[in-house]
Amino acid sequence: MPGGFYISHTIAAMPAFNEERYIARIILNSKKHVDNVVVVDDGSSDYTAQIAEAMGAHVIRHEKNQGYGAALRSCFKTARELNATEMVIIDSDGQHDPDDIPKLLEPLGNGADLVIGSRFLNGNGKNIPAYRKVGMKVLDTATNFAAATNVSDTQSGYRAYGKKAIEKISINDDDMSAGSEILMQVNKHDLAFKEVEIHCNYNVDKTSTQNPVSHGVKVLVKILKDIELKRPLFYFTVPGLILTVIGILVGVILLQIVSAGGQLPFGPTLFVVITILIGTFSAFTGIILHSMARLSFEFNSNNKSRTKYIYK
Repeated sequence: MPGGFYISHTIAAMPAFNEERYIARIILNSKKHVDNVVVVDDGSSDYTAQIAEAMGAHVIRHEKNQGYGAALRSCFKTARELNATEMVIIDSDGQHDPDDIPKLLEPLGNGADLVIGSRFLNGNGKNIPAYRKVGMKVLDTATNFAAATNVSDTQSGYRAYGKKAIEKISINDDDMSAGSEILMQVNKHDLAFKEVEIHCNYNVDKTSTQNPVSHGVKVLVKILKDIELKRPLFYFTVPGLILTVIGILVGVILLQIVSAGGQLPFGPTLFVVITILIGTFSAFTGIILHSMARLSFEFNSNNKSRTKYIYK
């Protein structure tokens, strides 16, 4: 910051895989709103990278296709290397309108760290195919539950990130679940987020290299695994203890009935046994997973500290 002045450096970054048909137009229209355009060519076999370079974009090449998450990881890494203060992630396949970039950037100047372009705000989304909409809502519910957020379009790839988010967000997933993974870090890093309305074009020839059903299932499975591993005490132990307490209370009532001379009813008795067994199993599962997560964290932390000491 020479002379004490804050210098803004805004980039538009786009993962790209065999997008030679659309990439030039997206770069050209994005350049109107940002300082630099970054294209991560994720192992394309066509002229995507060459066209991007000819258009003046900063091109990062993956020798082979690694997946959307890996491309996003390169976007964030490059943004940090370029010392970007703002970064917009935009699809390179023609679905997103680059003229929406100012709309996403505006909230970053008003305190937001992350801005999500939503296809569902203000009754929007009527042009989205029904089968996609159903899948999106399932993933929205799962992601919001896991991330403890309330986002109307968790699977939107059209997003803007401020300096804090660029520095803090870390992407481990290589596939399409990376979008959900990012939202799971919102509360962890205390990131302020906002949604703005966008429109998507679904009339392009190829909107995804993956079957939307298999893609949706893979993302959902990954979200459920994250729920299992990241907050086991909340999602396993607490519900397990509640079930166990309910089972014990019902059991006490049944014992009172028997002590008063009544007969032990089969249905409620089976309910007590099953509830206590499931509750106890769930509670101990959460404790074990939590212990494993703590051990893994301590092991990784010790390794990092040891590495720093060796290379100091």
